[in-house]
Amino acid sequence: MNTDKIFAENIANEYSAKNNSKVIQLKKLDQKVKLPPLILAYTLGIISSLILGVGMCLALGTIGSGGAVMMIVGSAVGIFGIAVMSVNYIIYKKFLANRKQKYAGDIITLAKDISEAE
Repeated sequence: MNTDKIFAENIANEYSAKNNSKVIQLKKLDQKVKLPPLILAYTLGIISSLILGVGMCLALGTIGSGGAVMMIVGSAVGIFGIAVMSVNYIIYKKFLANRKQKYAGDIITLAKDISEAE
């Protein structure tokens, strides 16, 4: 019976309007920094792998009429997909570094407030 009470209190606290504790604010700020670069990296990775796949299909004659021209076009499209995949991690790291620099002051201040309160 006691565990039911604790569970109910946890659920109630999760939905209450007073979720403005500093730890929750710090977690939200951290997520605000890390989530957009992660979404960009996944999206760019998926799109570039699809581009590479289309290039391979063109080069192998699965899509299109085949021939030497389609093979060259498919190779070029595939190489473009590989190039985008290659720079994806670099773009992710730079975007993440910019976001960290932008929100560093707020996160450090909030973290100091939390560590001093304990």
